[in-house]
Amino acid sequence: MSPARTLATAARVLRQLRHDPRSIALMLLVPCVMLFLLRYVFDGSPGTFDNIGASLLGIFPLITMFLVTSIATLRERTSGTLERLLAMPLGKSDLIAGYALAFGLLAVVQSTLATGLAVWFLGLDVIGSPWLLLLVALLDALLGTALGLFVSAFAASEFQAVQFMPAVIFPQLLLCGLFTPRDHMAPTLEAISDVLPMSYAVDGMNQVLRHPDITGDFVRDALVVAGCALLVLGLGAATLRRRTA
Repeated sequence: MSPARTLATAARVLRQLRHDPRSIALMLLVPCVMLFLLRYVFDGSPGTFDNIGASLLGIFPLITMFLVTSIATLRERTSGTLERLLAMPLGKSDLIAGYALAFGLLAVVQSTLATGLAVWFLGLDVIGSPWLLLLVALLDALLGTALGLFVSAFAASEFQAVQFMPAVIFPQLLLCGLFTPRDHMAPTLEAISDVLPMSYAVDGMNQVLRHPDITGDFVRDALVVAGCALLVLGLGAATLRRRTA
């Protein structure tokens, strides 16, 4: 793995995204628009927005980065770009790390915009530091990037890439504790939720929402989300294919 090749890959991806305004809008604006709508859907009950707003602040970046990354990587393979790149002195790890770096930079911007909007404009009541919210939102976006890179190896078309969302994202969304506390679920579902990274993303956001200082549970949640992102990136490098069969 070469830092120079990784940086060159990241720069190429960013140049391509610069000419794709729809993807940029999806990554940067959609989470903000969804939070804005959510705030005024619960305009008569601001406490409801406080209860779920922090959780969604972590979920929205994960979902959008998953969609954009999986489709963008698949385009590279179906267009033959990936095959040409891997014929050069560019390893799979360089390619995956370059993609993760490029989308990670966009994730920083996305998470900053969404967190700033929720806390300072929409009035999300957070007891802890907004910087910790930003940290978890960023880790969630990186996890979404890693998952998108991973599942793109198993899709033969953009339509199939989108189809992975119900299989990969929706179960986590239902079991992460957003709709009901996880300890109120059936024991089997609670056990499944304990191994899903989105559960720890939501728990981490709730720790910041309810505690003024960094707690041991927050550190655990952040480490689990970061560890899952690194693990999935490794799996993505191992399963990356040059082209679609």
